[in-house]
Amino acid sequence: MNKPAVSISLSSYGADLVRQRGQGSFIEILAAAGANRIEWREELLTDEDPAQLSEATRTQGLESVYSSPMELWLAGQSKPNPELINALQRAQTFGAKWLKVSLGYFTDNNDLQTLARILGQSPVQLLVENDQTLHGGRIEPFQRFFTEVEQHKLPIKMTFDIGNWHWQDQSAASAARLLGRHVGYVHCKAVSRRADGKLVAIPPAASDLHLWEQLLRHMAQDVMRAAEYPLQGDDLVQLTTEHVAILSCLGQPQLENAHV
Repeated sequence: MNKPAVSISLSSYGADLVRQRGQGSFIEILAAAGANRIEWREELLTDEDPAQLSEATRTQGLESVYSSPMELWLAGQSKPNPELINALQRAQTFGAKWLKVSLGYFTDNNDLQTLARILGQSPVQLLVENDQTLHGGRIEPFQRFFTEVEQHKLPIKMTFDIGNWHWQDQSAASAARLLGRHVGYVHCKAVSRRADGKLVAIPPAASDLHLWEQLLRHMAQDVMRAAEYPLQGDDLVQLTTEHVAILSCLGQPQLENAHV
């Protein structure tokens, strides 16, 4: 049985380094480390050429996810964010099969039919993530949203960010139980509270990996997963290789899990 696909969010390498080196410089690192997919970060782009990145990624045998910080639903507007069409087009120019956005302000008045028309005109699959905000980082709006998605038979999956639930004091275990069947992408990150009270993403300890195992039981066994926590060190290939191995084994009962 093939192992699940592992992606690396390029934000893991630190915003300053990624902007300094350019996102294309990480393609060979991910390929050498055995990753399957690369997550481009729109907020970290500088002067990268999408066509060149798309070609280089294909050459290395990687697939792409395009992450945009845009919110799908804006406050007080029933139609989807007008930027969605542009974001889908940008994702396609980067060769991405998936576009990741935040939920935004979802209400019962949102226009799912217009959303369906927009998605029907793009080959890119939409992934909607729980972020760290009060309106987009709680379980209940996602339950309502995916009820509507099912009713309208929309080609949308959830990006389940394990760490982000902490920002709104939500239970990741409850979220996985209630939303797991909708998940198409898992952002893995452990979270710690600094002395100043700020929550920050950190690499996983053994206890975090155990929790992630429990969460993944509520999702498809081969669900795509990504590192979105600090991967910082002198040998980025070796470090990335270790974490690709760890994440690929999570939720695979027939495999002996790798350890940090």
